[in-house]
Amino acid sequence: MKIAEKTVVQMHYTLKSDEGAVVDSSEGREPLQYIQGMHMIVPGLEKAMVGHDVGDKFDVVVIPAEGYGEYDEKMTQEVPLDVFQGVEKVEAGMMFYAQTPGGPMPIRIKSVGEKTAVIDANHELAGKNLNFAIEVVSVREATEEDLKPFEHHCCCGGHDGDHECECGGHGNKENCDGKGGCGCEHHDEHHG
Repeated sequence: MKIAEKTVVQMHYTLKSDEGAVVDSSEGREPLQYIQGMHMIVPGLEKAMVGHDVGDKFDVVVIPAEGYGEYDEKMTQEVPLDVFQGVEKVEAGMMFYAQTPGGPMPIRIKSVGEKTAVIDANHELAGKNLNFAIEVVSVREATEEDLKPFEHHCCCGGHDGDHECECGGHGNKENCDGKGGCGCEHHDEHHG
């Protein structure tokens, strides 16, 4: 069976940077499972999966616009160190969740000064190509049970037919880790 709308797909993947460094991989773990057409993986990868069959191995380069978006300087901000209450030492690279009207948003500490820190709400892969090596492990038609969670809400796609998504329409730029305020029930930000 070929990958098409409303098929349940299991795949192994390796995600590399343009420099060839492994960013994430399913090696040594269970394959990633998703439902085609339900916006559970980044749009560029989902498009590239269509028509592939069990056993197919192929490479996909997903550009930022179809991955985690372009890097946006407006999503960085300088804040006083005292906003990080209860944190003994604030260091670059630390991750926090900020409460926003759209739900919790992951932020990363970009740099730390004497009295302030620069926070960055861009996804860590924003502005970067996503270089995937894919192996399709299984493909089957989705059952009613598989599709039930998608009946009345979307998963980070910003809309679901006539219904408005709870994620504030951020599309796939935010991670579907169940913590991004998008109503997702799956996880692992690098899975796409």
